[in-house]
Amino acid sequence: MPTQRFPVSPKHSRNTNFQTRGKFMKVAFIGLGIMGSRMATNLAKAGHSVCVWNRTPEKSASLVSVGCVPAASLTKAVKDAQVVITMLSDPQALRDVALGQGMVDAMEWGSMWIDCSTIDPATSRQLAANATNRGLHFLDAPVSGSSGAAANAKLVFFVGGASEDIETARPLFEAMGSRIVHAGPQGSGASLKLVNNLFLAQAQAAWSEALGLAELFGLSHQTVNDAILPTHVAPAFLGFKRSKIEAREWSPEFPLKHALKDIRLALTAAKNAGMDLQQLTAAESLYAQALSRGFGDSDISAIHEIASRG
Repeated sequence: MPTQRFPVSPKHSRNTNFQTRGKFMKVAFIGLGIMGSRMATNLAKAGHSVCVWNRTPEKSASLVSVGCVPAASLTKAVKDAQVVITMLSDPQALRDVALGQGMVDAMEWGSMWIDCSTIDPATSRQLAANATNRGLHFLDAPVSGSSGAAANAKLVFFVGGASEDIETARPLFEAMGSRIVHAGPQGSGASLKLVNNLFLAQAQAAWSEALGLAELFGLSHQTVNDAILPTHVAPAFLGFKRSKIEAREWSPEFPLKHALKDIRLALTAAKNAGMDLQQLTAAESLYAQALSRGFGDSDISAIHEIASRG
């Protein structure tokens, strides 16, 4: 396969950082939470030059030991980067950083922006248009997988955008994950991620309801887990949550508050499309109760504390 090329504007024609895709790239990683910090670490371990920035500076400093270089400011982080990757908590945070704080304006003409945040498709397409108007390439590439998958470079990327841009970014995706799903044009990755998380959140709550009913029937959790989790009835991720539910140990792998955010994004997107998601509306109520009871920063599996009570 021939080397993929970034478009080069006349004023940057002598900057070789922007002319070719090599094995290693100059990356700015913006957003260093549970997922972003692990993703940036894997990029650095794979040999890419990784400059990091976070609204909470100490999170940037903590990645020096793995080879990342903290930037003094957002604009300095993205200047001269071949690829900028964002991993932020919600659409508003992303808009604030990308547009309000000048990230897009500070990026070099012809560079690439990969957004891995979980946001609504409409916002993703709007930001893609902003990027295109600035002469940037844009991929929406949210991920499937929790903190363990991020740490072990086993994430699945749901990507919206041009095939040639995906090929350009492939070394980065392969440093952070195990699979790339090309969902379609820009905005399709964000759409697929909401579909994924809609199912994830409902399945987690439904499983806790099932366990709650089992208790009322006099069945032990062990009996139910051993009988159902190995079968095709149960999504594989429920097996990963078994120990957390059994121990009532809710350290976050995927924070419950983010699951609720994604539920609400899906409900809004569905409403705008003329669809009433009745089961997801019921799940939203359960997750809202969990948030009000202080489980927002706990793992999504903490919905068990609400759903299993009936």
